[in-house]
Amino acid sequence: MAVDFTAELKDLRATMDSVRGVTDLDALRTQIADLEQQSAAPDLWDDPEKAQQVTSALSRANAEVERIETMDSRIDDVEVLVEMAAEENDADTLAEAGRELVSLQKAVGELEVRTLLNGEWDQREAVVTIRAGAGGVDAADFAEMLMRMYLRWAERHGYSTKVMDTSYAEEAGLKSATFEVNEPYAYGHMAVEAGTHRLVRISPFDNQGRRQTSFAAVEVIPLIEQTDSIEIPENDLKIDVFRSSGPGGQSVNTTDSAVRMTHIPTGTVVSMQNEKSQIQNRAAALRVMQSRLLLLKRQEEAAQRKELAGDSTASWGDQMRSYVLNPYQMVKDLRTEHETGNPSAVFDGDIDAFIEAGIRWKRTGEKD
Repeated sequence: MAVDFTAELKDLRATMDSVRGVTDLDALRTQIADLEQQSAAPDLWDDPEKAQQVTSALSRANAEVERIETMDSRIDDVEVLVEMAAEENDADTLAEAGRELVSLQKAVGELEVRTLLNGEWDQREAVVTIRAGAGGVDAADFAEMLMRMYLRWAERHGYSTKVMDTSYAEEAGLKSATFEVNEPYAYGHMAVEAGTHRLVRISPFDNQGRRQTSFAAVEVIPLIEQTDSIEIPENDLKIDVFRSSGPGGQSVNTTDSAVRMTHIPTGTVVSMQNEKSQIQNRAAALRVMQSRLLLLKRQEEAAQRKELAGDSTASWGDQMRSYVLNPYQMVKDLRTEHETGNPSAVFDGDIDAFIEAGIRWKRTGEKD
């Protein structure tokens, strides 16, 4: 079927108009000018923490403007290719324009989804915790599969990650793991992955080759920033130190550098063991603890508002995705109905379509 380039390009330009309207480029350029002025101050690096905040904010703002300008330029380029192909009756040039159009539609779609990330913490970096649920050793193995899936997804996008804590199961896999995704908007993207994940497969750990169902829970919280105001009284914290665990070998820590931090009033527990010293693990644990308590506070406020409004809808964070490897091959999101018949690609980090569908679904639900 011949591509209607005129109609497709018109749709792309309309989408970009919407993106520009939400982004407010004029305000963004004003912000860039202000940040450039701050970054040029001779005493900027007298306060390294503030300097890092300024330079990071400037980099993000410049990247946002460049992203939109690049899309506009690519649309213009495709239009020129189509005109050249028509004038010269060149099928090869027209085919090249078609390939670029497909790539451009995907990129513009991703940019459009990003404009939906306008929640209070959507711009934040993310802290992700995965815990094995029901299913024994299969669940522990599933937890490790999910961790690899998310780390591969981040790697595909060039996002920096940092594993903060890993608790290995006795036979195989993980009891739990916590890692950071250090990229702006990581929380906005990954928040839709929070919930209970379900795996159905022939268990590699069952000598009778029976089909097993196992579960793992994914928690996603925004990373706390220095500007966030959340104080935790020392008396509210219980801190234990212990020896870091590992799968064995020379890399196993032989000192009591790992830290387990418990917030007594709420029972919230954070463990950190992947830093080199107890001091570093304690600082990392406190930061994640602050993030969890801040999110918990907001969730309680939101629950109160829903109760006053008479909203009885169940949380979307309950069982949300099934990964079926037997008797058929399918990964299906139970909230958005998005599915694919290629679980191998999903477990290798190809989850953008699920994340995009989740963001659109979540925003639609908030509007309703």
